[in-house]
Formats: sequence, structure tokens, C-alpha cells
Amino acid sequence: MKTRIIAGLCMLPLLLVLYLGGITLAIACAVISYIGVTEFYNGWEALEVQPSKKIAYFMITVLYAVHFMIFYLIPGTFATRVMELMPWIIMAWITLSITVSLVYGWRIKERGAYDAMATALGLIYVVFFSYHLVLLDMTPTGYMFTWTVILAAFGSDICAYFTGFLIGKTKLAPNLSPKKTVEGAIGGIIGAGILCGIYGYFFIPFAVGQSIIIGIIGGAVSQAGDLSASAFKRKMGIKDYGNLIPGHGGIMDRFDSVIFTAPFVYYFVIFFFEK
Repeated sequence: MKTRIIAGLCMLPLLLVLYLGGITLAIACAVISYIGVTEFYNGWEALEVQPSKKIAYFMITVLYAVHFMIFYLIPGTFATRVMELMPWIIMAWITLSITVSLVYGWRIKERGAYDAMATALGLIYVVFFSYHLVLLDMTPTGYMFTWTVILAAFGSDICAYFTGFLIGKTKLAPNLSPKKTVEGAIGGIIGAGILCGIYGYFFIPFAVGQSIIIGIIGGAVSQAGDLSASAFKRKMGIKDYGNLIPGHGGIMDRFDSVIFTAPFVYYFVIFFFEK
């Protein structure tokens, strides 16, 4: 417990990254993508599946190089026009990612279909999902909601832990995470809703209700992300994805819920606030 608390305090500077946003947040998400996809692929290697780290690193570099060029290097009216094409650019990146991953599996005497699929999965699950936090920060109103991603994910995790510790009895998913309980999950969802509502009240007064909804649904989504990561780890036969953060494991162990929650919040904001 002491190690987890100390490690958690060491992660507080990440809140500064979230506050600064912009290029700082984009760089942080790029780093998370590089490290996270490495940890994810290392887990697959425990099952003798060989996803291509080279392809992943190349596609991450392409994604963020294009991002930095569009939002920070191209000047004037042309930049605005290119930004309008961003959804199509992202779709092209997804298509290219899947295509090169499948081509990687062509050498069937050396590799299998699982190698190609694991490569593509890592790019979509780890890289593309986490990139939604950057996209959220770049929207006209979305930057105000980046904090709700963290509050929904980490808030749900913390509230679920303490609720489960105090009153948890009914196992939620014993095959995936034996310590998680139904009571803890409910407490986590309610806690995330309250935290996001408080944040909305003080910082997004025009969207208090929506902030509560983000917290409640986002809290549930974050728990789904945590359980999904646990399912992978159970199948891979590993306890943690890495040991980068003492008491927390690797990047994927700490940010699995954030990775799941970011796309939900982004599309919620796009649907309700970006007209």
C-alpha cells in the first residue's frame, strides 16, 4: 500500500501536463503510446505471438508527426483547411495501420495470423484510443473536458477500491480480477459521477449535468477498460505489463482505463457541444 501511495504521488506531475495541454499533452500521449504498445506487445510474446514493434513505432511516429505538422507548423489559412480534413487523415492512418499489419503476416513460414492481428490490435487499442485525449484537447470546448477523462478513470478506480474494501462482498469478475466486487464497481461509478459533477460545477458551469453523465458512463467504461486489460494479462500469464511505476506496474497497468475512457468522452463532447 505504501509503495502504491508513493508511486501515485510521483505521478502528480502528470496533472501539470494535463493543465498545460497542447503540445505538452501531445508529447506525453506520444510517449505513452510508444511505451504502452511496447508493453502490450511484450505481453503477446509470452504467448509466442510476435507483433511487429517496428511497424508500431513507425505508425506512431507518422501519426504524431502529422499532428504536430498540422497543428503547430503549417501557418495560416492552409492550416485551417488541413484541420478540416483531419477526420479523413485519421481514417487514412487507421487504414494504413491495418494494411501494413496484415502485410506483416504474409511471411507465413515465419509468422502466423496472430502476429498480424496483434500488431493491428496494439495500434488501434493503445495508440489510436489514447490519441483521443489529444483530439479532445484540440476541439474548441473539448479541452475543458480533458480533466473529466482522468476524473472518470482514476476517480472510478479509487472510489471502487475503497467501496469494495469497506462493503464489497459480491465478486464482479473473479476470473479476471478476483478482488473487484459489484459493490465496489457501483461505488466507483457513483464516485466518478460526483467528482466529474464537482469539476463541472466549478470549471464548466454550462455543462454540469453533462459532466455528471460523463462521470457515470465514463466510470463504467473505465472499469470495462481495466477488466479488458486484465483479460489480456490473464491470457498472457503475466501479473503486470511492466515495472516502470513502482506498485502500479507499467504504463498500460496505470492508463488502461484512461485509454478506454478518452474515446467515449471525445465523442460525447463532439455530439453534444461541437456543432
